[in-house]
Amino acid sequence: MAQDKTSLRIVYMGTPDFAVAGLEALLQNDYKVVGVVTAPDRPAGRGRKLQASAIKQCAEKYGIPVLQPEKLRSDEFLEKLRELKANLQVVVAFRMLPKLVWDMPELGTFNLHASLLPQYRGAAPINWALINGETETGVSTFFIDEKIDTGALLLQSKCPIDPQDNAGSLHDKLMALGAELIVQTVALIASCKADPQAQPQSEELQEAPKIDKQTCRIDWTRSKEQIHNFVRGLSPYPGAWTSIVTGDQNLSPCKILGLELAEEMTQEKETLLNKEWGSEKMGTAIIQHKREIWAKHSEGWMRITELQIPGKRKMKVEDLLNGWQPEANSFFE
Repeated sequence: MAQDKTSLRIVYMGTPDFAVAGLEALLQNDYKVVGVVTAPDRPAGRGRKLQASAIKQCAEKYGIPVLQPEKLRSDEFLEKLRELKANLQVVVAFRMLPKLVWDMPELGTFNLHASLLPQYRGAAPINWALINGETETGVSTFFIDEKIDTGALLLQSKCPIDPQDNAGSLHDKLMALGAELIVQTVALIASCKADPQAQPQSEELQEAPKIDKQTCRIDWTRSKEQIHNFVRGLSPYPGAWTSIVTGDQNLSPCKILGLELAEEMTQEKETLLNKEWGSEKMGTAIIQHKREIWAKHSEGWMRITELQIPGKRKMKVEDLLNGWQPEANSFFE
């Protein structure tokens, strides 16, 4: 039976900023969100003060009850969840749910994922799409099942990846697109017009595993294009890292957060760079009068535009060079 907005009771589950747009979109479209489930408050910042998740802060702004379970199978949490009497649950950037949670509401539980499933299942679809040099991605909604990101598809919406996009800009595009798709999916389910379809089978699936520190280390033997995609796929967070080595001084790790391929470099510029560096090895060259840092690569030069060294915040290179300069023989490793 079709549900109108007054009879639909939604529980929304999520934690980071990415989930906030979807919650606000539901509220702005007059859907009744009867509760929010999010992570417990965690210590953050230099003072290690407890900080509420982005979703909790949003929920409190609108006066929505908040549940913050440590364990999703605990009797206390399950009882409180039942008391909300939700008939639909929406999940965005949250933990893997046990069946007794996602199977609770009569209309089901659907998830928003930041890729065009079945491609890029996993924790970091935005990062990996950029790292792999994709030119298109999108968002998908699907009913949750026992496995991760494998449930029946409800709706999808495509998004081009522009050459200048990094993980931050693509995150924001998909966040807005995902909020629209959530509202469309709720309306579809409420009207009983949803037609969930099994995800297509493919032998060439790209995965999106969790990003860790070792994943983020730059491999300077990769092609210029691969390095460029790697840096933008991890910028602004968590950041691609490397070491700057200067003589016996090893600054490790530093993060490269902006990098340009400089495909149309002038002959004059290239001659100047090669004179400064005077070597075929990979490394850095400082062009003092232009306030620039360049990385030597077997395929040519790459200009570093944003950098974070130990003890400093991330900065544009021209600003960083006001107080710090690597020696002329320094190199990335």
